Amino acid sequence: MSTTPAQIGSPGLWIGFSSFVLAALLLDFFIFHRKSQVVPIKQALGWVTLWVAVAMASMVALRLRFGSEPSLQFLAGYLLEYALSVDNLFVFLIIFTYFAVPATAKDRVLFLGILGSIALRGVFILVGSALVHQYHWILYLLAVFLIFTGLKLMFQKGEEEVAIQNSPVIKVFRRLVPMVATYRGDKFLVKEEGHWLATPLLLVVAVVGFTDVIFATDSIPAIFGVTEDPFIIYSSNIFAVLGLRALFFILSHLMTKFHLLKLGLAVILCFIGVKMLIADFHRLQFVESIGITQPLRIPIGVALGVVAGVLAISVVASVILPPKQESDASRPS
Repeated sequence: MSTTPAQIGSPGLWIGFSSFVLAALLLDFFIFHRKSQVVPIKQALGWVTLWVAVAMASMVALRLRFGSEPSLQFLAGYLLEYALSVDNLFVFLIIFTYFAVPATAKDRVLFLGILGSIALRGVFILVGSALVHQYHWILYLLAVFLIFTGLKLMFQKGEEEVAIQNSPVIKVFRRLVPMVATYRGDKFLVKEEGHWLATPLLLVVAVVGFTDVIFATDSIPAIFGVTEDPFIIYSSNIFAVLGLRALFFILSHLMTKFHLLKLGLAVILCFIGVKMLIADFHRLQFVESIGITQPLRIPIGVALGVVAGVLAISVVASVILPPKQESDASRPS
């Protein structure tokens, strides 16, 4: 497993990055999206372009400061997390449809969900990094978990909606939190007869946040197959998450077109898992006996090419090979 220079995780860099993220979130919520609205496609596209540009500028800054290896690790981690985050959007769309969330309220729900995601992912990454550096064998467990998840994803069909209906969050929330029965615009809490009550919108936030935590158990182990540096893992994660909200409003109109993306993500998870497993094959006795004494490390450039290539192929193939029902429907009778 390749490592990155220790100074990448310096306190000054952590403080600077965290301050930037906090300032960006405050500007976003209190200035640019102060009022609830249906986000136009052009506006969403502009925000996606902005966040991608900021992420790429950060990659260039890493290259100038620390060299090519950390910058490539950041790019591979960012691309991997962005791809896995796109898969989140499929489930978010199902959640919004299931709860019939008003169009004007979706933006605020996603913002609060992403805010919680940033905090929880930070905890996961810091704890995960500490455990990996203390107990290297944990990487093998993560690798096996990724391969299992990838194989499961390949053969998974139509289980997302069932998972939402049976979500323990819904049952616990409704049991513990007093609620009103209907939406009240974009409000999460309302005061009636002297008591504060949650609206269904707050329940949706809880389900979205819980869902993102579940997805993080897949995406965060995956990025450990690219780098073990906590700052690179966290920054690439956060940049991917920050652009997720705007991307939702673009892909909500296009998701059905990219039906093979899930298969592509499954292949990527399996590839990253295998990459993690073979890195230390040379330490096994039966492997040494056949003359393999050096780590079988896949260069970060090759890994980046595989991730980008699989994503590109799955998107292009989705366009060329439409879903069966769409293909059948387009045939003349």
